[in-house]
Amino acid sequence: MRAGVYNMICEQGTTFVRLLELEYPDPGDPTGGTFLPFDLTGYTGRMQVRRTVESSSTMLNLSGSVVNGSQVEMRPAGDANAIRIYISDEATASLNSSGVYDLEIENSNGEVSRVIEGDFTVLPEVTR
Repeated sequence: MRAGVYNMICEQGTTFVRLLELEYPDPGDPTGGTFLPFDLTGYTGRMQVRRTVESSSTMLNLSGSVVNGSQVEMRPAGDANAIRIYISDEATASLNSSGVYDLEIENSNGEVSRVIEGDFTVLPEVTR
């Protein structure tokens, strides 16, 4: 799976929520126009935001598995192909610059895939 590119915009001091639904091309469709849900059952997810790709420190470090209240949450049955990214308003308030991010998933065999990556732009908060 090749990572998609999506540049995220985060408003400082607000709750940040994004829902990603993963799909893959249907091998039975020779046109490539049909997609099937990617089953994330048993996967864990992790996402980091850094000032630059080379930065040794993270601005945000998110991880989680199936509905465990953490900041990256794999959705349960019924939405088995969805990843919910949740960052609290307190966490976004602490962000003082923009950066870059990526989100990876890992299956129970330890195989890791990068799902999405891009710029993580922080819009400064005026009302504090």
